[in-house]
Order: sequence, then C-alpha cells, then structure tokens
Amino acid sequence: MTTVYVDVLITVNIFIDFLLILCVKKLLDVRASLLRVILGSLLGGVFSLAALLPKLPFGLNLLSDLVFAALIVLTSLGFGGLRVFLRRVAVYFGLSFAFCGLMVFVYTTFHPKGMEIYNDTVYFNISPFLLIILTLVCYYTTRLLKRLTKGVRGKSTCNIEISMGGAETSFLAAVDTGCTVKEPFSGDYVIIAEEEILRDLHLRDDTIRIIPFESLGGKGILRGYRADSVRINGKRLDSDVYLGVCENILTGEIKALAPSGLLVSNGL
Repeated sequence: MTTVYVDVLITVNIFIDFLLILCVKKLLDVRASLLRVILGSLLGGVFSLAALLPKLPFGLNLLSDLVFAALIVLTSLGFGGLRVFLRRVAVYFGLSFAFCGLMVFVYTTFHPKGMEIYNDTVYFNISPFLLIILTLVCYYTTRLLKRLTKGVRGKSTCNIEISMGGAETSFLAAVDTGCTVKEPFSGDYVIIAEEEILRDLHLRDDTIRIIPFESLGGKGILRGYRADSVRINGKRLDSDVYLGVCENILTGEIKALAPSGLLVSNGL
C-alpha cells in the first residue's frame, strides 16, 4: 500500500481540476474569470480527500462524482440557466470520466511507481515541478486544439448572457457580418436564436414584437422580445437589444447569431 501524503494528493488534484475546467471553458467558449477557475480547482482539490474514505459502492461513488462535478462547475463557470448548466456539468463529467479511465488503463497496464487510484481519485507521488510542466504542456495542447477547431467552424463566436423577466440563460452565438436584422420601430439590434436554446427564459406573448427578416435564406418574421440585460463575453451592453426567436432556421451546432455591428458598437 502506497503512503498517501495529503498535501501531494490535494495539490495534484488542484492541477488536474484546473486543467479539466480550462478544457470545458475552451470547448464550450465559456467566459469565466481566472479567479473563478482557481476557486473551482481548489474545491476539486478539497473533494479529492474522498480518496481517504473507505471504498464506496459503485452507485454511491457515481452519485458523489456527479455532485462534486456540479459544485465545481457552478463555482468555476457559473449557472447560466438549467440547460446550459447541465451541458457544462456533462462535459466536465465526461472529461473527468475519460481522464480517470485513461489513468486506470495506465495504472493496470504499466503499474507506474507512486501512482494510485482511490474512489476515482488519482494520486501521483511526483514532484510539483514536473506536475507544473505536464500541466502547462496539456494546457497549450488544448489551446492548439481549440484554435484548430475554431478554424474548422469558420466563424468567430461569442458567449451571450441574457436576462429577461427574472430568468437568465446563456448560449454560444456566431458573430455574423451579414446579420443586419433590427427591430423596425426602435432600430435596436436583434440577436437571433432558436427557441430550443431559450427554454429557461420566460417569453411572454404580451410583450412580443414582430420583426421581419430577409437575411436568413429568405423572408419571414421573428418573434421579438426586448431583453432586460445582455452581456457579451462578460461585458454588459449599455444599448437596448432585442431577442429574435426563430424555429428550425439555424442549423448546425451553433443555434444563435449575433450581428457584428452590435459587438463593434459596444467596443467588442
């Protein structure tokens, strides 16, 4: 039985969770401050103390992993609406599961000295310097993959956070230079989004505006709602913005369009 040093256990898992959170942040284009990421990593380090508990039954172990993942995501990346939050938790949990599976394979195949796995928690008895080097290598590899993925997408993206009627949601939007849709009476910019990603908002029919469009492969109308507040990439907009709701118009992974003029006019 390998001797487990608590300080090494916590430090190792802080770095592992820091890397996992950064991966989720990059893959989902979540705008979160470095402080929040660090706090989430520290929380993950504390949760690694579960390795010191007696071996847990599979069901209880899985449930505790899900609860830990939800708390880490909530701390580091925020809530952003139920659907957004569940998606973030699912991606984080999936990455954690894949990482743990890889470590189990390495452990059972090569039996590296100083490595142990307790209650799905990985323990490496290695020097902090080597751990930092490996973490940096993994981080910059993730950044490279992100750039390659962005290149495949072909469009820049931004993170939209909208508050309306006491509810909030956030989603990823493609920045479109060809999107010139505006609310016809006020001339305010319109962010276009599929209804399926807006289920966390309370869209009241008594506040609806009809917004015509011609820039989505034809002519039609959007259901428009004035947002109480909008943040793009974490910056709150001073100007009024409308949300144009559509159904089965935007296909592909990204289900929303943000006019490039809106970002430029707000210094983004």
